[in-house]
Amino acid sequence: MKFFNLKAKGVFFYLSVLLPAVAFSQTTSTSSNGSNATAIQTAVPFLLITPDSRSGAIGEAGVAISPDVNANFWNPSKLAFIEGDDNFSASYSPWLRSLVPDVSLSYVAYAHRLDDRNTIGASLKYFNLGAINLIDEQQVPGGTYIPNEFSIDGSFARKFGNDFSLGLSLRYIRSSLSNSPTSSQQIKAGNAVAADISFYYKKDMQEFGNDALFSFGTNISNIGSKISYSDNGTKYFLPTNLKIGAANTINLDQYNQLTFALDFNKLLVPTPPIRDQDGNIIKGKDDNVSVPAGIFGSFSDAPGGFSETLQEITISPGVEYWYNKQFAVRAGYFYENPNKGGLHYLTLGTGFRYDIFAFDFSYIAASQQNSPLANTLRFTLMANFGASKK
Repeated sequence: MKFFNLKAKGVFFYLSVLLPAVAFSQTTSTSSNGSNATAIQTAVPFLLITPDSRSGAIGEAGVAISPDVNANFWNPSKLAFIEGDDNFSASYSPWLRSLVPDVSLSYVAYAHRLDDRNTIGASLKYFNLGAINLIDEQQVPGGTYIPNEFSIDGSFARKFGNDFSLGLSLRYIRSSLSNSPTSSQQIKAGNAVAADISFYYKKDMQEFGNDALFSFGTNISNIGSKISYSDNGTKYFLPTNLKIGAANTINLDQYNQLTFALDFNKLLVPTPPIRDQDGNIIKGKDDNVSVPAGIFGSFSDAPGGFSETLQEITISPGVEYWYNKQFAVRAGYFYENPNKGGLHYLTLGTGFRYDIFAFDFSYIAASQQNSPLANTLRFTLMANFGASKK
């Protein structure tokens, strides 16, 4: 039987929640998306991590901001309104470096316009959890293993009129967290499939005598099968999530543009009930339910009632300023209730556009003592082929 030797690598996180049969020398209550143990636990939380620098700089908001190729993650329906025939994006972020030195998130996305109404997209999200040194029960080295998770998406968006679009994504998810058998069962990689359903609406208007654009979007993501890490073992919920967002863009003059964005997010999975020492539910509802029951019941199953349900909503306000559509400055704030994950931090970033290329950068400004995401950086490079030049 092999064990994870983590002393040489720092701490390893959240596998102890999913794979309690595996022994660890050290663990921490931090999930892979940065939330603490008070958050609702699901499998593959990496699916919720913001992959791109633009949204990462405006408080993790992106459901309704102006479309780009990263809409594959935020709101696939926005792909119907992207400029250009072919769009490409690549993003990279060192992740949780205050806890583990070699964890990272990589993301690539592509979109192709079929015609004036229809657009297809694809993306790959890869989460590298760092190298783990393995030893057996006799403390004999057993090599190195690199746990990893990834998802592959395919998206389709269709425009209805000039202001409205619908989108659909299909997703394959693979989570390979261990290659170590236990005494009772073989741990294996988890596999699941999921879908996103989304819509996007925008409206040109006048505000304070200036041209403006109001937009609204919604995306229900990761609607899919449960995932398991062993034959006939426990099955865990995917992080099914509801995103609702609005954005308001004002063209102050020929050169200056300002956008205000606001997103709300809520997990559509059961809230664990409060149980006594014998495992009997004393408050709340049974969380061993089907995926549809978990989605619809997530609005009314919290042990603390509606007030606790409201605590499960994260808030992401942000602002983006563009000068001459070539240089951007961004800022935002992400808030997660202390009783439901506890993440809260300021985000900052900038962006540059030159010809068909764009570069975005973001930074999480948080206390290293209070946030595992402190000083997190994101980098994104995009290319837009076939767009009209102004």
